[in-house]
Amino acid sequence: MAGALLLVASETETLDAADAIRACALFGISDNNARVALTRLASADLIEAAGRGTYRLGPEGRALGEDISAWRIAEQRVRPWDGAWIAVLIAGLGRSDRTALRARERALALVGMRQLEEGLYVRPDNLAGGVAHARERLYGLGVENSAPVFTVRDFDTGLESKARSLWNGKELVKGYREGKRLLEKSEAKLDTLPLELAAKESYLLGDQGIRQLVFDPMLPEPLVSVADRVAFGSQVRRYDEVGRSIWQRFLAARG
Repeated sequence: MAGALLLVASETETLDAADAIRACALFGISDNNARVALTRLASADLIEAAGRGTYRLGPEGRALGEDISAWRIAEQRVRPWDGAWIAVLIAGLGRSDRTALRARERALALVGMRQLEEGLYVRPDNLAGGVAHARERLYGLGVENSAPVFTVRDFDTGLESKARSLWNGKELVKGYREGKRLLEKSEAKLDTLPLELAAKESYLLGDQGIRQLVFDPMLPEPLVSVADRVAFGSQVRRYDEVGRSIWQRFLAARG
């Protein structure tokens, strides 16, 4: 996952092995461990060779990479909510294949689905493209094509209340506000830090902010404060641009 995120973050969508090893060294990861990680990602088809000593996303990583890289336009993925829900039924799917299970669980998380009843996952139907696009996205990310994906309307009062309570809107808003303040505070001091320290901090905090957006359920009002999410997203994008500039200088300063 970390290697795929590095590739997605790369402007050229390729990763030089030497740059990866040098970057890993900032975080105390040995050359050997970095090479082992690259080998494992390649074995899982998450990355593939793009030339001597360079990698790009592999067959298994492309759909995931495309979905993750859309964090910058996350707000364009939503539309006003009319009260309907998107549901996916996975009760009949197997659980013995751990690789398939991990991919399924990751896909459900990335699309913001939560379990309402045993084997039944839901989310507000506020995604642009509606249920058809949600179905395509779920299947592309790893949910088996045999899983029904459909729209639900008119839950009874009990189920409606239960569905709305699957997410803690107050905690999400708290995370937006705290994340925004943390990134603002870091951005204000990055230029005063030595290059290596600035690269390390910008990566750690930038990755944390991006991950928060990638796995955000993108809920509508009144389940969450959309204004706070938008403000946080804007700060993450701004911080990411600053971090990219720092990393370009860090990688250019070889030797």
